[in-house]
Amino acid sequence: MVRFDNEEWLKFLSMHEKSGVYARAVFLKAHFFRQPFRVLVTDRTLLDYCTKLSAFHAQYRMVGNNYNQVVMELRCHFSEKKAMALLYKLEQCTKELAALMRQVVELSKEFEERWSQR
Repeated sequence: MVRFDNEEWLKFLSMHEKSGVYARAVFLKAHFFRQPFRVLVTDRTLLDYCTKLSAFHAQYRMVGNNYNQVVMELRCHFSEKKAMALLYKLEQCTKELAALMRQVVELSKEFEERWSQR
């Protein structure tokens, strides 16, 4: 039998949850006899960030795929002057998208540096 005060009990429960061992007794025996055990920590922010970054990258690829189709359609269905005006607007939007992608890359590098320090 093992007795803990409240503070020790909370610390024990925290360690047990982090270890992933199915039973407290198994965890306690492993810890008592100095058997190695692993503690796996899942960082939800990293998972969420990677998921959203993947979705954003997929949307970016879709824009790239549609870009050529838009340019061809502009040349086919509009006069040269009107097509050039619309292409200018498309070019400005593309510059904004490229700047946004640079920011995403910089933020990803910063996030990776912070995460690797853990």
